[in-house]
Amino acid sequence: MLMTGKVLRFDEVRGYGFIAPDSGDEDVFMHANDLLNEKTYYQAGNEVEFFMETGAKGPKASQIRLLHKPTGRQLSSNSLASAPLRPAVQTSRPDDGTCDVLTTDDLRVELLETLLAADETLTAAQIQRIRASIVDVARGHGWVEA
Repeated sequence: MLMTGKVLRFDEVRGYGFIAPDSGDEDVFMHANDLLNEKTYYQAGNEVEFFMETGAKGPKASQIRLLHKPTGRQLSSNSLASAPLRPAVQTSRPDDGTCDVLTTDDLRVELLETLLAADETLTAAQIQRIRASIVDVARGHGWVEA
């Protein structure tokens, strides 16, 4: 099925990343072998078109094409290894008894970045199962917007 979405992350060195489908479905694994444009163009936020497949480890994108091809060569600045993560605990913020409430999508992106930074050997299927479990817990506690 042909779908559209935005690149969440793509690591040129490792040759993989993830796409957030516009449909709101679970993030989709992307691999360099499935890119139709030069891999340096696939950066976070770029809009793409792809075919959704079910791989051995979960949802997988194939025939990934940029919807808006950049005019000049871009250098990648968003590899998984060098991506800055927000601190898990912000100790400088005064404790007023409240907490930030994220959207479900924001939580999913935070979890993706944290899991990849913690253990780059996790598979897409493992990350999706972990995220789904954590998002369910967060919803149950009201930690994310409905």
